[in-house]
Amino acid sequence: MKLYHSLLFLLLTIFLAACVITTPNPSTVGAQIEADGDTIQVVLPAGSTVKEALEQAEIRLELLDRIEPPLHTVLSNELIITIDRVWETFEIEQIVLPFEQQLQPSETLPEGEQQPLQLGQNGLQEITYRIVYENDVEVVRSEIKSVIISEPIMQIMLIGVQHSFVPLPIPGRLLYLSDGNAWMLEDTTANRISVVPSGDLDGRIFELSDDGEWLLFTRFDDDEDVINTLWAISIDNPEDEVDLHVQNVIHFADWEPESQSWAAFSTVEPRQAAPGWQANNDLKFRNFSAGGWVKPTADVLLDSNSGGVYGWWGTDFSYGPGSALLAYATPDQVGILNFDESSFLPVMDNIPLQTRSDWAWVPGISWGPDGKVLYTVRHAPSSDITFAEESPNFNLTALPSNGSDPIDLVSLVGMFAYPLPSPLQIEPSGETAHQVAYLQAIFPLQSETSRYRLMIMDRDGSNQYEIFPPSETPGIEPQKNWGVWSPDRISTDNGYVLAVLYQGNIWLIDVETSQTWQITGDGRINRVDWQ
Repeated sequence: MKLYHSLLFLLLTIFLAACVITTPNPSTVGAQIEADGDTIQVVLPAGSTVKEALEQAEIRLELLDRIEPPLHTVLSNELIITIDRVWETFEIEQIVLPFEQQLQPSETLPEGEQQPLQLGQNGLQEITYRIVYENDVEVVRSEIKSVIISEPIMQIMLIGVQHSFVPLPIPGRLLYLSDGNAWMLEDTTANRISVVPSGDLDGRIFELSDDGEWLLFTRFDDDEDVINTLWAISIDNPEDEVDLHVQNVIHFADWEPESQSWAAFSTVEPRQAAPGWQANNDLKFRNFSAGGWVKPTADVLLDSNSGGVYGWWGTDFSYGPGSALLAYATPDQVGILNFDESSFLPVMDNIPLQTRSDWAWVPGISWGPDGKVLYTVRHAPSSDITFAEESPNFNLTALPSNGSDPIDLVSLVGMFAYPLPSPLQIEPSGETAHQVAYLQAIFPLQSETSRYRLMIMDRDGSNQYEIFPPSETPGIEPQKNWGVWSPDRISTDNGYVLAVLYQGNIWLIDVETSQTWQITGDGRINRVDWQ
């Protein structure tokens, strides 16, 4: 019996001991952490969080690291905690921007020969990338910034395009503007002389003095807040180049008649919005000398003013023979300047054209050589249009300087007719007369976009005839300074000729015989003057 009780006690002890080994401790919990390629086992008090598990394992999280489950998660037994190490870096890549090459035709070089005008230079671009790594493996590469360190500079190569044009004798001096450089033809069209080779003339102003000794011109300026600057240069002594200290000249600057030391000009104020300026509609004069002296302050005839309807665009002016005649044109008016009272004397009111754009139409104005008539363009109403401002009708009109009523000479001529009277000519009867050249729109009711043809008429509007270009060729792209009359007859066999800009070249046209001569071939000319 005693043996029985001993065995029973032993079995009960073994059973209880077995129960103690297999039953988990409810006060602790175990977890497994996988990070940095290692596996770490941790045991923490029940109710602990993932964050506390990391602290026990002395594992630190960086800003971008990802952990699963989140730090606030309460541990459960045998929970696996996974940490993905995430980090980023920034990489800057430099990219070379290759320069482009432009071939620029030049009549100063033999046919086919090339010469650098501007050497090219590669540009440089820096691109910044953000690169994200997960467990040392790149998973994201994104561009976050791109900066042009230096723009590529285009390489400009002159290429010879000398053409075999027949040399022509010419009177006076013919100057033209090509690719920002001023050139001169003198005595013959084969004699080309560089006048201003700087390449920075903008073409806004390009006027020879009456004696052909000086050139008044505008050039681009390095200052981004300045549109251009006004200069004068002696043709025979190019070292006598004078900065007139005048900025922002768009519509008008010219020599006072019979003067080579007084320049008249009108200015604008630069603006960021189109068209890029706000006109002052002023008129000033500046005196200078060949030695470089410039009068410190300009003489003011007209102060800055609003300029009437669409006055923000600007006012144009035109000298007549002698300095006492100065006409003006605005989008709504043509008249003569009263020097005594420094005021406008309207001669003809014009219907301002509604362009519905960032430009305003100003009619061309030009005096007859005797100062008796001012030629211009009148915006005429149309019975088919409700609003007169939208009428497509434009007539070439003569305004007698004696105050008589305007006379329409040519109807439906187009808005860009820009009449150009010839010098005085002596007729067989001994009387003096002149002709008028003008541009006629091929499609006069769409004259804003139409090309034009060159017409000639007598001073009273009679004997109108088309002279250039031939009917089978494209018309002329109209511009304010489309051409100029020769200062004299070019020979005993030929009369006065017109130098006309056509497709970027200069053509001479004998208005008596209709004979034409192309005298340049590079296709890059945009201004011409002749004295």
